[in-house]
Amino acid sequence: MRNDTRAQNFTKEVKIIIAERDSFDGWPCCIRCGMPAPERLAYSNVHYIPRSHGGLGIPENGLTLCPECHRRYDQTDHREEEREKLRAYLQSKYEDWDEDKLVYRRNQGC
Repeated sequence: MRNDTRAQNFTKEVKIIIAERDSFDGWPCCIRCGMPAPERLAYSNVHYIPRSHGGLGIPENGLTLCPECHRRYDQTDHREEEREKLRAYLQSKYEDWDEDKLVYRRNQGC
């Protein structure tokens, strides 16, 4: 597996961290609409910065979204509006959150 691909994938450990961070009463929920995930790790796979743009597979770049909210983020004209809300959410969870640290850089390794 190429280094960039490995760095951009969410490992099971990272998915668990994201699911726990985005949980309500111990169960992962969509951070936009509040819908509970049907399974513990079902929703924990959305990249804030997409892999196609070099987005890393780290908790600071991961979000819990249900399929409908994920579609709204990825495939509609509402992307920028949604992006602002998701950015604010991630900033609220990480004091030193910085978008520049979410993108794969060739010299950073894995």
